[in-house]
Amino acid sequence: MAVRMDVVYEGNLHCTLTHAPSGSRIVTDAPTDNRGKGEAFSPTDLLGASLGSCMLTTMAIVAQDRGWNMDGATASVVKEMGSVPRRHVAKLTVGITLPKSLDEHARTVLERTAHTCPTHTSLGELTKVDLSFRYV
Repeated sequence: MAVRMDVVYEGNLHCTLTHAPSGSRIVTDAPTDNRGKGEAFSPTDLLGASLGSCMLTTMAIVAQDRGWNMDGATASVVKEMGSVPRRHVAKLTVGITLPKSLDEHARTVLERTAHTCPTHTSLGELTKVDLSFRYV
């Protein structure tokens, strides 16, 4: 399935992104360590946010199919940049919090799902993902 997204450069290192099917918009700014003002998500911030969202979404699909409740689950993502061999996202540290009520089987299945979500499997070898889980 192909999805169109439109990007307009607005000046001052800001872009407006539009999701064509829904009309939903996101504004980006360059990060403060790369000439931006940090007034919005940077493109590489969106990569980190995308990873957290993808993990929770694919886990929720699996949970829903099996009748497991994931309501209230959260993901926190910390992005670290690298510069060798060129500027890139070097590390994404992801902490996922899930309901304590999930049994060991559900936990195993959901953790495996997070490790294999489409965004995670699309990342290149220059990006390390450090993933941890908490159950509360």
